[in-house]
Amino acid sequence: MKHETLMLHGLFAACLLACTLVLGTMLTATPASLQASASARATHALATSSSPCVATQDAPCPLPRG
Repeated sequence: MKHETLMLHGLFAACLLACTLVLGTMLTATPASLQASASARATHALATSSSPCVATQDAPCPLPRG
């Protein structure tokens, strides 16, 4: 009886660990479409920021939006 109880406790611990890892992966995963749009925005920001920004005293330099 003690051997069966130890096996059940081990199985419970293994299942709990597997469920925790899967749930953690699902909560922290970023969809590929969001990663692609983020890299496209970064590329656009780098392309638009290559020209020098001339700021005056009254108006600050605008940030590129994309």
